[in-house]
Amino acid sequence: MNMFIAQCKAELLRSLRNKKVVIFSIGVPMLFYLIFTNSAGGDAGMGGTVWKTYYLMSMTAFGLLSISINTLGVRMSQERAQGWVRCLHVTPLPSSAYVGAKIISMSVVNAAIIAVMFLAGGLIKGVQLSLAQWVGCGLWLLIGSLTFLALGTLVGMVKKAELAQVIASLLQIGLSLIGGLWMPVDAMPPMMKAIAVWTPSYNFGNGTWSLIAGHMPEWTSLTVLAAYLIVFVLLSSYLAKKQEAV
Repeated sequence: MNMFIAQCKAELLRSLRNKKVVIFSIGVPMLFYLIFTNSAGGDAGMGGTVWKTYYLMSMTAFGLLSISINTLGVRMSQERAQGWVRCLHVTPLPSSAYVGAKIISMSVVNAAIIAVMFLAGGLIKGVQLSLAQWVGCGLWLLIGSLTFLALGTLVGMVKKAELAQVIASLLQIGLSLIGGLWMPVDAMPPMMKAIAVWTPSYNFGNGTWSLIAGHMPEWTSLTVLAAYLIVFVLLSSYLAKKQEAV
C-alpha cells in the first residue's frame, strides 16, 4: 500500500510539473470559452439555459477529454517504448497498481481543471447555478472522465509514442467535434447528429447540459458512458496481458 501511495504521489507531481497540462488542458478550453461566449453573446438562449453556461460545461468536458486521452495515453506509450513497464515487472509493484496510480493522479488533476473552469465561468462570465447544480455537474464530469482515462490507457498500449500521439490527437479532435463539445449537436447535419448521440463525448457533455437545464441526466447517457468504459478497460487489459506474454 505504501508503494502504491508513493507511486500516486510521483505520478501527480509529474502531471503538475508538465506545462502542457496547464496550457492545453486549462488554457486552450478557457481561451475557446472566452472567445466564443464573447462573439456569440453569453446570454443567448441555448438548451434550456444560456450560452455562457452551456459552453462552460462543453469546454470543461473538452479539457478533461483532452488531458485524459492525450496526456495519459501518450505518456504511457512513451514509458512503454522506453522499457519502463518491463522494469516494473522486477519490482513488487503490480501492473494494475501502476495503471491505477496514473488513473488516480489524473483524476486529481481533472478535479482541479473542473474547479478552475467553474471559477472562471462564475467570476469572469457571471455564470449562475445553484450549489446542487455546480456540485452535480462537477461530480458528473469527474466520474464521467473515467471513460476517457480508460481510453487513454488503451492509447497507451501503442508501442510507438509517435503513433500514439497521432492517434490521441485524432481521437481528441474527432470526439470533441462530433460529440458536440465545440458546437451544439443541434447545429449539425441530421446524419452527423444521428452518429453524435452514440459517442462517449456527446453523452459526457449531455449529462451536464441536462443538469444546468434543471433536469436529471438521461439514463441513456449514463449507460453509454458505462458501456464505453467497460469496453475500453477490457481491451486495455487484453492488450496488456498479450504484450506481457511476449
